[in-house]
Amino acid sequence: MGLPETVDFASNFAVLVRIQGPDPKGLKMRKHAFHQYNSGDTTLSASGLLLPDTLYAAELAKSQGLGLVVTVASVVEPFLSSKHREGISQGPPELIPGAHVDVMVEEKLGLRKDAVGGLDKGAPCWLSAQLIRLVDVPVSSLALQSLVEASSGSMDHGWEVGWSLASHESGSQPFMDDVQTQTENGNASTVESHRHARGGSSNPSIMGRSTTRVAILGVFLNLKDLPNFKISSSRKRGDFLLAMGSPFGVLSPVHFFNSLSVGSIANCYPPRSSDISLLMADFRCLPGMEGGPVFGENSDFIGILIRPLRQKSTGAEIQLVIPWEAIATACSDLLLKEPQNAEKGIHINKENLNAVGNAYSPKSDGSFPYKYEHHNSHRPSPLPVEKAMASICLITIDEAVWASGVLLNNQGLILTNAHLLEPWRFGKTTANGTEDGTKSEDLFLTPKEFSRYSEVDGYGKSQRLQPKTPNIVDSSVADERKGYKLSLSYKGHRNIRVRLDHADPWIWCDAEVVYVCKGPLDVALLQLEHVPDQLCPTKVDFKTPPLGSKAYIIGHGLFGPRCGSSPSVCSGVVSKVVKTKAPPYCQSLQGRNSHIPAMLETTAAVHPGGSGGAVINSEGHMIGLVTSNARHGGGTVIPYLNFSIPCAVLAPIFDFAKDMRDISLLQNLDQPNEHLSSVWALMPPLPSKPAPPLPTLPESILQDNEKQVKGSRFAKFIAERDKLFRGSTQPGKAGRISNVIFSSKL
Repeated sequence: MGLPETVDFASNFAVLVRIQGPDPKGLKMRKHAFHQYNSGDTTLSASGLLLPDTLYAAELAKSQGLGLVVTVASVVEPFLSSKHREGISQGPPELIPGAHVDVMVEEKLGLRKDAVGGLDKGAPCWLSAQLIRLVDVPVSSLALQSLVEASSGSMDHGWEVGWSLASHESGSQPFMDDVQTQTENGNASTVESHRHARGGSSNPSIMGRSTTRVAILGVFLNLKDLPNFKISSSRKRGDFLLAMGSPFGVLSPVHFFNSLSVGSIANCYPPRSSDISLLMADFRCLPGMEGGPVFGENSDFIGILIRPLRQKSTGAEIQLVIPWEAIATACSDLLLKEPQNAEKGIHINKENLNAVGNAYSPKSDGSFPYKYEHHNSHRPSPLPVEKAMASICLITIDEAVWASGVLLNNQGLILTNAHLLEPWRFGKTTANGTEDGTKSEDLFLTPKEFSRYSEVDGYGKSQRLQPKTPNIVDSSVADERKGYKLSLSYKGHRNIRVRLDHADPWIWCDAEVVYVCKGPLDVALLQLEHVPDQLCPTKVDFKTPPLGSKAYIIGHGLFGPRCGSSPSVCSGVVSKVVKTKAPPYCQSLQGRNSHIPAMLETTAAVHPGGSGGAVINSEGHMIGLVTSNARHGGGTVIPYLNFSIPCAVLAPIFDFAKDMRDISLLQNLDQPNEHLSSVWALMPPLPSKPAPPLPTLPESILQDNEKQVKGSRFAKFIAERDKLFRGSTQPGKAGRISNVIFSSKL
């Protein structure tokens, strides 16, 4: 089934949920990114999923012709009666007097006499709905809680849930939001700007429960024309995803109803478990799409989109999806995990129809239940991108910061970024702070926090290796390498550990620095001290990737060692290839071509912690090393504007990795190169030598042209920048790169 067919199929199940009620003090829109307010009434909206009756376990719903809609609870919770908001009542949820819920469905499903707005076949219509139940999803709640607790450094630099447009922290006082008002037919449509209220709860447990809670609505309509869907049984990183929802839907349903977003699965939580409780999605969604259905390849149903997880310090948003099995398990007396024939009846306990679902009992020690999915012969062969994931490593420095790395050979040689080891050369974060005033706790674990988790990685213990001598080089080369290493400023006093993900469970190894590039490229090499068996080194493609070709970025962005997560996969395309004059060591590789790719730009997301990861093409071959991304002046990271070093310019490193004997290959990269330096300093290309004047041109024209160039303000600016750049790259002096662009803080 192609993309157009999948989109058409998904539109049968995606609905817009609207709730309106009295709000004289204007408090109901708190923590919501948009709303409508008119004459003391507030209107909120979200997306929802209309379920086919083959997923109903309740004969009551079938017998009454009641269709079920699943959406996020956050859209209806502001209008709950006070006894239900405070948790006093355990009965069916009730709304405050005057509040009512409507659901907009596609016109082909809404042709009923009770449709709001008539029976216009050319447009979707509103149907009245009722709130049946609020359902906690314990396994997803605990997964989100575990993820937040493991990756939060401090109260000010942790995580929050919600869109960047919304105020996330709740308090007893009304939110004093700056508003931008647009008047249309007398109604005020409001989009809140981002401003935090003081106070509020940052309790990860409360955050997990409130974020993953869903609401089940009932709507009377004929479901005979609604097709059935299949529940997806396979969820792997990199798999295709399609989300359909209504961003800012209540502001203008005509414009926003059932919009779509396409992407892929970035990660699964818990990692390596057959019972996935939470999916991290790599697509861009907008406020109001929460509650919408998410489908995979062949239109298989995946789950429900919820509000994103957002890092306070960087503003990075992670889209979250609750798998259908988790929702159905939490509400097993009303919903089924797998579709059943419509004729099959399943008895339910009607006394529990309105009870809050709770089908989970944590272990006595509070640990999270998991099952490892062992690889066996019945599992299909992994895709090329899935194979490439096994070569991506997690690197920790002094048990305080982390980054990504790429395994180059079976001898345990690892490629990563130099700014991880020498951040001061690149204007990046140091262990004690940053040159721009940002503390390391923004993104990293403190040594005290990490020490408790250094041997337990998430859900499974890390594996310590028995001492084993790596088969690297002969003694003479080792001495030469050691001598080169001792010339580095840190002289080996750092504690470097590497987590290898090719085995189950993961393997932690100690590592030492082999090489840190002193030239313009931000690269370094590490060597495992004890080399495990059956390593999975990366495969390399030195060709220049075509613009628009598929690109996957694999690395440990945002979630570090304590989270116990596998490397994330973000997909995009190659958006730009910056070329420069080929250095002498690359001319043999380029043949007659005098220019070489010096920088890759992609539309795939790069988050803090992803530096040192790999850019992979659709064949699963590495085409670049992730190095930098951009951020706004206020500190917010721009994940979709990122820079990578092409493999072609790193050819000496891959040649050295073949047998690790010729150290002179690496020394080629240490030579000054003004062309590469200008590219990675984000400066204009160096001017070429002026051509001799053409003899056929009159002297007066040449003189006028020369005066015009000398008088050009832009030319003067470029000349001054060029002078500054040349002065900052003298031998023996470290140049400071503009702080507008910086590497992912690792």
